[in-house]
Amino acid sequence: MVLQLVKPALEYEEAYQSFHNEWNFADEMYTPSFIRKGYGHFKDYVQQCLLAEKGLGIPKDWLPYSTYWLIENKRILGASILRHGLNKCLSNSEGHISLGIRPSDRGSGYGAVFLSLALAELKKLGVGKALVVCEEGNIPSEKTILRVGGIRDIDYIERDGTVLQRYWIII
Repeated sequence: MVLQLVKPALEYEEAYQSFHNEWNFADEMYTPSFIRKGYGHFKDYVQQCLLAEKGLGIPKDWLPYSTYWLIENKRILGASILRHGLNKCLSNSEGHISLGIRPSDRGSGYGAVFLSLALAELKKLGVGKALVVCEEGNIPSEKTILRVGGIRDIDYIERDGTVLQRYWIII
């Protein structure tokens, strides 16, 4: 098993389409918003991801972020967003890292590996303590966060009543 963390690139168009389609057909309860939304033309999507790292082409109240994919044998197993910092909104409901493992590849330990690799990338950006959030009831995500050292903080309740469990991880 040779896992790689890669940034979006045109060479992965077919692999990403397969990954994205599996999420859409799985009708998942906990689908990360960045996977849930459509991506339009793949070339534009890749360009958007790369610009976002520099804080370009993102909404005014957003912060720069990096997109990474977890790959094994040219197959995308997971996708993540690593936010380079936090503002009030991100501190409450999003955290530094959002990630998702392909539905058919869950339960294989990829989540903990992916989260560990993502934390290492955040450390390179100068983040020493990362906030990771999951919805209450998302037991697999909660277990993954705890497995890599997550320390529970105060929950955040969104306007719709959704309870978000917040965890800090020292990198």
